[in-house]
Amino acid sequence: YRELRVLGRKLGEKGWLYPRAPKPYGGGGLDVDHTIILEEEADRLGLALPPYYDSGGRLGSATILVWGAEEQKRAFLPPIYRGDVRTWQLLTEPGAGSDLAGVTTSAIRDGDEYVLNGQKIFVGSDHGADRIWMIACTNPGGARHENVSWFMIDATLPGITVQPMELMGTGGEGGTDPVQKNTVFFDQVRVPAFTLVGGENNGWRAASTHLELEHGAGGRIGRHRVWDRLLRYCQEQKRDGVPLVQHPDTRDLLADIYIKTEVQRLFGLRNFWLTYARRPRSYEGPQLSYYRKMTGLWMTGAILEAVGPAALTTDETWGSADGFLELQQRNGIVAVHPGGTADIQRVSMARRIGIGRAGREATGTVL
Repeated sequence: YRELRVLGRKLGEKGWLYPRAPKPYGGGGLDVDHTIILEEEADRLGLALPPYYDSGGRLGSATILVWGAEEQKRAFLPPIYRGDVRTWQLLTEPGAGSDLAGVTTSAIRDGDEYVLNGQKIFVGSDHGADRIWMIACTNPGGARHENVSWFMIDATLPGITVQPMELMGTGGEGGTDPVQKNTVFFDQVRVPAFTLVGGENNGWRAASTHLELEHGAGGRIGRHRVWDRLLRYCQEQKRDGVPLVQHPDTRDLLADIYIKTEVQRLFGLRNFWLTYARRPRSYEGPQLSYYRKMTGLWMTGAILEAVGPAALTTDETWGSADGFLELQQRNGIVAVHPGGTADIQRVSMARRIGIGRAGREATGTVL
């Protein structure tokens, strides 16, 4: 982890950690084509940009670019783009996940500060965070969608408690597995009013940018890493004295798996280009998110059928190297839920193409 943070800072010095981000705030200011090259080179080495879990940095910085004041952009963005800070995003609560507008973690104004109280779950990663990008209710009892706001706060403030969660898996996110998820408690946490981004009680409008990217509009540049390892495994492992890849039924399954993972890769590339080349978008974001979730779930069964019980164990003798197949079995199920469930993606697609409403839902603004 420490080595990846050092790498992140070195990339940040060149403007390559967030290559598309505006130069005045510490980004690379590169065009889409050059950004794709950097993303592909990082992927070739088994890395992503950033090379560590930084979901709050990716989604928070994108939201701040659209909805933040100039002073906030200059304060919050350079440390993210340089790799000086790592940020968690905190959205989900015990009673509000897919129904994000129902968050109850409160942020009540008190002079030049807000006082935060509440709980967030299924968030973050291992190794802690420097900052927290979160949504909270700034007007309890106010009208729905008109009582929430976004904050970018210091993760080490008094009153913040982090507890690791025991889960079946994390689902993996953006090419970088967060390894673990956490519950975060806020008990009378005081934050400067300056940390509120996008205007008080205007958080639902600002969420349109955050959720647009989280639901797939930002795409992803890179291959499906499980596929590469799965193919090598089937080439090396034998059944009845013959490599798995030479069994007709296994070959059929591998072909199907490759087709689905390649479609997913192309969806990711398409969405990346559409968004950052500023081309018209509609349903493509949730389409990718839905397809990725359903493909991962389908792959758990296809891999189990192809390789047998080895997919279910981390045993050094009977399982796969580093238990990567067993990890896929867990993450393929868990990944159906984070970042908006499969049902949420279907609803979003329907609204974007005009099903069930008088007009088509507009896409969120991304710069």
